[in-house]
Amino acid sequence: MTNANYQPYPTCEESGVEWVGETPAGWEVLPFFVRASQCKRSNKGMVNDNLLSLSFGRVVRKDIATSEGLLPESFETYQVVEPDDVVFRLTDLQNDKRSLRSARCRERGIITSAYLAVQPVGIEPRYLAYLMRSYDLTKVFYALGSGLRQSLKYSDMKRLPLLVPPLGEQITIAKFLDYETAKIDALIEKQQHLIALLKEKRQAVISHAVTKGLNPNAGVRDSGVEWLGVVPAHWTVGKCGFCLSILSGFAFPSSGFSEDENDVRLLRGINVAVSRIRWEETVRWRRGTGDGLEPYEMVEGDLVLGMDRPLISEGVRAAKIGPDDVPCLLLQRVASLKTGDRLSSDYFMHLLSSDMFEAHFSPETKGVSVPHISPTQIADFVIPIPPIEEQKKIVAQLDTQTRRLDALALRATEAEELLQERRTALISAAVTGKIDVRAWKAPESQAHAEVA
Repeated sequence: MTNANYQPYPTCEESGVEWVGETPAGWEVLPFFVRASQCKRSNKGMVNDNLLSLSFGRVVRKDIATSEGLLPESFETYQVVEPDDVVFRLTDLQNDKRSLRSARCRERGIITSAYLAVQPVGIEPRYLAYLMRSYDLTKVFYALGSGLRQSLKYSDMKRLPLLVPPLGEQITIAKFLDYETAKIDALIEKQQHLIALLKEKRQAVISHAVTKGLNPNAGVRDSGVEWLGVVPAHWTVGKCGFCLSILSGFAFPSSGFSEDENDVRLLRGINVAVSRIRWEETVRWRRGTGDGLEPYEMVEGDLVLGMDRPLISEGVRAAKIGPDDVPCLLLQRVASLKTGDRLSSDYFMHLLSSDMFEAHFSPETKGVSVPHISPTQIADFVIPIPPIEEQKKIVAQLDTQTRRLDALALRATEAEELLQERRTALISAAVTGKIDVRAWKAPESQAHAEVA
């Protein structure tokens, strides 16, 4: 349902708030401190041990016994929050513009004092939480104060203008948004579930093809590797170091970076994503005669692997250098992987994205503060190696199957994004008075879902 399905308020007036424009007649615009009082409840003496955290726009419980090795006395510096308090994470503003930074507490507990916690005063807590979520999603917090700040305090928020409808209207708006966003959230969850299933299917298809081949009737033999199991009898099994060359990039320079777009880009770990190179953050270097960097010049078709955090939730940070990625120079903590006559680069790329890679490296990266692998570990990665012509057939079939699965996942992702946009637009429209929901009545079967 779009905002066009709702009527506007009959009478509006200028709010004086630049990012809001007009608001319904009868709504007040009040400074933040009038309706949100800063919480200053100390946890000295460990008066509470229900550890909470702000995660993905929700206040959630955490296990205090496994919280990154913190000692009990560390939690005495935390603050106590109560149900209906609204908390904000207003740190790292310059570097993180994607996180949801506000949420309403559902229970009593303790939360880091790095968060700002406020108690609603004379305002419906759910309405305030939705209003803050709207400000959050429209990036209002980033513009507070004189220029962009790395962090904000209560003193920086005190004059933030709040749109305050009459109390009964606040309650209706909150109930309306509880109901409508719950419906949207249910649809979003279905799309996320579908995306997860498609990802699992893709992984299973790849892993089966690169470890068992395409012929289900082929004879098999034990690979001698526990997590690999049996492989087709005519395949060989060996370490990567015997069929590809591995090069780690040159040491990251401490200074001398160039701002000239004609100079060469440095391929850093941050530039290696899952199945693609991304240049959102670019560092350039001016080449000099005899600088000895020729071995680190990447060419189209080279495979690269991020050695810091090689395994992330989205997959393996490995990609192929494309025509738009050159020229670039390989920097440290990124490995260039050049295959020889025995190994197809496309087949090896599928191997990297299979369960094999994770099975091999996960035990070695768990428990490490910054998970990483070395060129030696890559060289010791044991892989099945079919005859080269069979590798090409496997690649052709996998390309067809993964393209179909990727297309389905893309459609599901686009549907999820549209639902997220609808949710954001609906919240913003309701709390800024762009739609009139005063006559809305909750259906008899309404589930009492509430905003985080």
